Amino acid sequence: MGELKVMVDAGKASAGAPLGPALGPTGINIGAVVAKINEKTVSLAGMKVPVTIKINKDKSFDIEVGLPPISALIKKESKAAKGAANPKTDVMGNLTIKQVISIAHTKYDKLNSYNMKKCVAEVIGSCDSMGVTIEGLKARDAQKSLREGKWDAEFK
Repeated sequence: MGELKVMVDAGKASAGAPLGPALGPTGINIGAVVAKINEKTVSLAGMKVPVTIKINKDKSFDIEVGLPPISALIKKESKAAKGAANPKTDVMGNLTIKQVISIAHTKYDKLNSYNMKKCVAEVIGSCDSMGVTIEGLKARDAQKSLREGKWDAEFK
């Protein structure tokens, strides 16, 4: 019948906007949809996650939960409230290389990287635009260290 894609607060979806108004005309049980979304996203609480709701002709539905954006994972790991207003001068948090690799593992299938090292470089690039340092290094210095092999042992 149709498909609906929305961003919701993980574990806190409600029948209000954006779900209620979009699902109302379909005639499916909004409460059941909200409960299923909250059940599937509870482990990602505190982040916004993309959710796809596939509505079948018999008014049944299937829910697919996507991964949060890299920026949300970085904020969660670094415990930063938000990204920096001026990432060139502001530092909003710091990550260890193990945390960066963990984020890269989470997003590996969704990124256009050929290997894990390139995926880590993408995560570090996102850290740069958010004002988050890696092991106390600015993101560009961290990428240089990554290219030079400083953290190669961490990939084994």
